[in-house]
Amino acid sequence: MMAQDGVARLRSKELVALRNAHIARLSALFEGRVVDPVFVLCGCRGQAEVDPYSRPTEWVSAALRDLATRADALRDPTVFRPLVIQFGPYGVHFIDRILGAHVYELREPGNWQVACLDTPVGGLRPPDLGTDPTWALARELAEAFIAAKTPVPLFGMATLSSALNVLLNLYGQECLVAMLADPEATRHDLRVINDVIGTLHEWYRAHVPAAQLQPVVADCRTQPPGFGQICGCSTQLLSADLYREFIAPLDGEILSAYPGGGMIHLCGTHTQHIPIWREMGCVRALQLNDRAADDLPAYFAGLRDDQVLYVNAYPGMAVDRIMELTGGRRVVIVADHREPLRAHPSPPRAAG
Repeated sequence: MMAQDGVARLRSKELVALRNAHIARLSALFEGRVVDPVFVLCGCRGQAEVDPYSRPTEWVSAALRDLATRADALRDPTVFRPLVIQFGPYGVHFIDRILGAHVYELREPGNWQVACLDTPVGGLRPPDLGTDPTWALARELAEAFIAAKTPVPLFGMATLSSALNVLLNLYGQECLVAMLADPEATRHDLRVINDVIGTLHEWYRAHVPAAQLQPVVADCRTQPPGFGQICGCSTQLLSADLYREFIAPLDGEILSAYPGGGMIHLCGTHTQHIPIWREMGCVRALQLNDRAADDLPAYFAGLRDDQVLYVNAYPGMAVDRIMELTGGRRVVIVADHREPLRAHPSPPRAAG
């Protein structure tokens, strides 16, 4: 049985109420209301000096004890600092490994890489999730969290990614060629991948308390309960036409399985897809970091009024610039910004 010493603070009704007050403000933002002060997010992940691959239950216990020592972060009235248990086995190559790819560490621990399959596009077969050790590890981590009965922290899933990301990991550029040369083979493998991703989302939703379940990177992408997430990193490689034909329906399947729809993570140049995401009612948020954040003006102007933008502040898109472009409306600013930011009473003029 997991040791319970040291985690009593994570059962505090007061801390649950503080967390829920921040979540209520976030829900208001998703409902289209102006939140003042502007919503700022900067969460806390539990840390542990335990190998989660060999001792996952002990890792969860140690990470919970660590969070208990930092539980007062939830008292910050300006910044939402959710307490989060998050460990993603094999990083962004979690699904790749389940589907039979060779996933390995390169040079340093945690730098997970994947070797492309040596089979052609179209031959992918569904895995046996009941016997798969990679999925068993992720389940054990989740089950240890559930068993701890600590209602304060949020729980982040493994990286379930997206059908396109996984297809590219498995085949490299050959899958892009196959979209044109053998579209049926491509659709076959995308269907296998998306079905696996969807099944794992279903398991998490069925087992982890809804008030605590979050997708990947939960400390920086917290959404209200009932919202999903997919990784849209690789969409920058596709034209709008190819995305609409091959990928948008699959992304829509995953996000539509959640009561609220969900978020697409972006980190490159993806603006060619703004008209498609505007049409997709299940796309409720876009998360912009690094290069994607530079295109904040295009996303703010081109998306619906009920689509929220999570913007990771960085030197190229600082907090002041985010405020100038958005007025603090429809935006979650991800930064350790201590001073309250006041929302503008009316939308800003279009910025170039």
